[in-house]
Amino acid sequence: MNLLIENIKSLLLVEKRKRKWIAGQEMADIPVIDNAWLYAENGLIRDFGTMNDITKLRDLKTGGIKKIIDASGKIVMPAFCDSHTHLVYAGSRELEYKDKIMGLSYEEIARRGGGILNSVRLLRETSGESLYEQSMLRIMEIMHMGTGAVEIKSGYGLNTKDELKILRVIKRIRETTPLTVKATFLGAHTVPAEFRNNPDTYVDLVINETIPAVAAEKLADFIDVFCDRGFFTAEQTGRILEAGWKHGLTPKIHANELDFSGGIQTGIRHRALSVDHLEFTGDKEIELLLKSEVMPTLLPGASFFLGMKDPPARKMIGAGLPVALASDYNPGSSPSGNMRLVMSLACIRLRMLPAEAINAATINGAYAMGLEKSHGSICAGKVANLIITKKIPGYDFLPYAYGSDLIDSVILNGQVI
Repeated sequence: MNLLIENIKSLLLVEKRKRKWIAGQEMADIPVIDNAWLYAENGLIRDFGTMNDITKLRDLKTGGIKKIIDASGKIVMPAFCDSHTHLVYAGSRELEYKDKIMGLSYEEIARRGGGILNSVRLLRETSGESLYEQSMLRIMEIMHMGTGAVEIKSGYGLNTKDELKILRVIKRIRETTPLTVKATFLGAHTVPAEFRNNPDTYVDLVINETIPAVAAEKLADFIDVFCDRGFFTAEQTGRILEAGWKHGLTPKIHANELDFSGGIQTGIRHRALSVDHLEFTGDKEIELLLKSEVMPTLLPGASFFLGMKDPPARKMIGAGLPVALASDYNPGSSPSGNMRLVMSLACIRLRMLPAEAINAATINGAYAMGLEKSHGSICAGKVANLIITKKIPGYDFLPYAYGSDLIDSVILNGQVI
């Protein structure tokens, strides 16, 4: 299958050479070709240029093109790379939504048996087939909203059997959809109720039983831990991440959402690919991140939904850091996988510029999944995962018109879905 998109108003995030990320003040810039075309073949971007290059366009069309799309007045950009989701879950938690409205905190709801433990109970009661069917509804939703690559975590099983059930569903999603899917084992999402009085015993179970079982079936790319106040300590987190590393799982980490937990330092120490949430991030943490290869990943949907403080995005970018954006799609603290809405929240609440939000939701999100060589920008040889917008004034309009349907079509692996 080959594809030509022509008369593109603006082609965003074009690169002649692949970059691993975009950091600091460079995040405010987006390389653009106006009045452009893009050619994809066998699922990959092969070439692109301006419509003024009549000779090259004529040669392409002479060679025979299966599908030609006229993108007059429209923007073409890389599909979103959502590097932090929990979208494989059972049921929903809208009853807790009322508790949040009435003023109960995330931690108070958890202490009452709600929160993550509520999702754990529902998931343990749900078959793998039903879990797959529920999750596929969310998968179809995010694909049509422009997500082309997604990371999905386990973490609602909290025992070996049910964590494997989630990861097998994620594997099936990877095999049955055009999405690029990365899987993360998050057995240390919280301490299960049966181990509440002895969390170290649960940590031992994760290390000695669940991690080896996950690795034996090759079900995960990454390992994650919720390192924060009321969840897992930095010491417990380090033990789990090291065990995962020995089994070939690259660390990622939930860090500093609720307090200065030492999670960022732990992630850096244990070679994490990303540290995520980061509402509590100070000068010391920023200095350490600047010396690392760790991607700070912000989840403004979660802080918005929970009514919590926002991470200091402007301070991070001003210091020269790269920043990624992700949806945190989950039933309790961010029940949406809409990456355009995430960009809007980043602009309004985190004071990020539209260009910064687009870079954070594409190329930097790709790095946070280990996909920077194949996804996240318009570059020859990268996967042809693309968004074609409706006719809009310019790319600033994408986060500005947060409630409007602005996506005309989504292309994954070179094919319109």
